[in-house]
Parts: sequence; C-alpha cells; structure tokens
Amino acid sequence: MSEGGFHVHGPHDHELEHAVEHASGGAGGMINQIAMFTAVIATVGAIFSYMGGFTQANAGLFKNNAAIKKTEASNQWNYFQAKSTKQSLAEMSRDLAPADKQAFYQAKIDRYEKEKNEIKETADKIEEEGKEADRQSDVQMHQHHRWAQATTALQVSIALAAIALLTRKKWLEWGMFGMGAIGVAIGAMAALHV
Repeated sequence: MSEGGFHVHGPHDHELEHAVEHASGGAGGMINQIAMFTAVIATVGAIFSYMGGFTQANAGLFKNNAAIKKTEASNQWNYFQAKSTKQSLAEMSRDLAPADKQAFYQAKIDRYEKEKNEIKETADKIEEEGKEADRQSDVQMHQHHRWAQATTALQVSIALAAIALLTRKKWLEWGMFGMGAIGVAIGAMAALHV
C-alpha cells in the first residue's frame, strides 16, 4: 500500500481474492459439505459396527447355550436308556421268577416306566430349549450380517468422499450420498430385524 492510501495489487492478489470469493459456492462448499457428511457417516458407521459386534457376540452365546442344552438332553436320553435297560431286565426277571416274586419285579417295572416318562418329558423340554437357543442364534447372526452390510456401505461412502475431494467430481459426491443412504437404510433394516 502506498503512503497516500493508494493500494496496488500484486500479480497474485487478484487470484487469491477470486478464489476466496468463489470458495463458498465452488469447491470450498463442496469440501465443507463432504467433510460434514463424512463426519456424520463415520459416527453412524461406528455405531453400526458396534451393533454388528454385539449381535455377533449374542449369536455365539446363544449357540453355546444351544450346545449345552443338546448335551443336557443327550444326558437325559442316556438316563432314559439306562432305565429302559433296567426295565427290560426286570421284565425278564418277572417272567422267569416264581409266582411269589413276580409282584416284586412288576413293581420295579411300573416304577421304571414312571421314571422313564418323567425323564422323557425333561429331555423333550431341554431339546426344545436347545432348538429355541439355536433359533435365537440364527436371528442374531442374520442381524449381524445386516449390521456388517450397513457398515461396509458406509465405509464405501467414506471412500467415495475421499475420492470426490481429490477429484472434485460432482458425480462422485452423488455416489457418496447414495452409498451413505444405502448404508443407513440397511442399518435401519438391521434395527428392525428385517
């Protein structure tokens, strides 16, 4: 600037002023928009990723519970088989015993039959609990896959954002918004158990 208030521009000053004036409507606006979108999508993606891990852990717990229930049911069926064997031996003993001992063996047979029915009822109940735990595990794994798909779509959206920033291509910015919307939609499906 000269002493008399007269201002002289250097050769690059005009370009800088022009860039600042057009930044809000041009690339600068695009940069701000993409930066804000990326921050929001990254936050949503972190939540989706957490939910994916949570549902995967739940699926594992349910599958573990199902395996425990199957083992318990197997133990009950083995117990049932042992009572059946004892009952068969008691029936054979009854048939071979003298008449005065047959009532003793018949009482054992009746007791074994009653015990077998109780064991069968318990084994059936435990088997159903195991099947329910398996079903819950499958539900959780399906939901986990939805969360993983949503997270992946959001990660692709963030990658498109970076490419859009570097290339300043508007169609990449639209792709970024599209993939972000797809990711959020899949996340909503996961939340709704669809």
